[in-house]
Amino acid sequence: MTKPALTLYLAAPRGFCAGVDRAIKIVEMALQKWGAPVYVRHEIVHNKFVVDGLRDKGAVFVEELEDCPDDRPVIFSAHGVPKAVPAEAARRQMVFVDATCPLVSKVHIEAERHAANGLQMVMIGHAGHPETIGTMGQLPDGEVLLVETVADVAGLKVRDPAKLAFITQTTLSVDDTADIVTALQARFPAIVGPHKEDICYATTNRQAAVKAIAPKADALLVIGAPNSSNSKRLVEVGAAAGCNYAQLVQRADNIDWRALDGITSVGITAGASAPEVLVNEVIDAFRARFDVTLEMVETAQENVEFKVPRVLREPA
Repeated sequence: MTKPALTLYLAAPRGFCAGVDRAIKIVEMALQKWGAPVYVRHEIVHNKFVVDGLRDKGAVFVEELEDCPDDRPVIFSAHGVPKAVPAEAARRQMVFVDATCPLVSKVHIEAERHAANGLQMVMIGHAGHPETIGTMGQLPDGEVLLVETVADVAGLKVRDPAKLAFITQTTLSVDDTADIVTALQARFPAIVGPHKEDICYATTNRQAAVKAIAPKADALLVIGAPNSSNSKRLVEVGAAAGCNYAQLVQRADNIDWRALDGITSVGITAGASAPEVLVNEVIDAFRARFDVTLEMVETAQENVEFKVPRVLREPA
């Protein structure tokens, strides 16, 4: 029986960003240097396949520092941690390695600089997300006010409207964030923004590629984890850009084939913490069912690389 024809539009860039790549490398190098077990506070990146792979190599994932013994190394996830966490690790004389993405650390430094200048912070982010918790935890309680939507801006109670700055989570929707920034600037004309946008290059690039694909694809599949902020934003961006069926799938097993019945084109992308092996798995699943024509949709090229911390580059 002949397979139905299908065009797969493959987004580029997609998948791993430099911060995720570095974080995974940090865990692997720590295991090489100190042996197993190495403890990791929170999932190093939000992807089950990646976390399970590192667990198989000897990484132990915990939610809090109190779950770690004093005599084994601990790694802080790419999302960043409140200041109290490394302070407590130092107090316990633990060996610890911070795998916070340098672009998240940039936002932390920014927040501290504004606070030192007497400004109260407004953070645009998602409540409960580890990155938001980590960034808000750089300053004392009450110094960072969280907004998630344009509607939240109207209800903000600030100390002094003339002494405000805003920062953002690095993995937000570019368009939604722009709307919230506009609302903040309308209500607080003196509010100070970042020198360079806080939303990271990888988030921006992946969303741009999805916008290019969405109008011409019958469906869009975003490979990523349900707790991955940047992956969920890609689904939303695809839907907003005109794709009628945009779904998040962890891997090929999660594809709802009945929903794709009768389609002739599918866009595929992957969140910043999803490895390329899962993209290939999804493409292979389509090839098993369709006569596939693969078309790359490239909107940017990335060559960013971040060094791992010095402690891992030095001999044990």
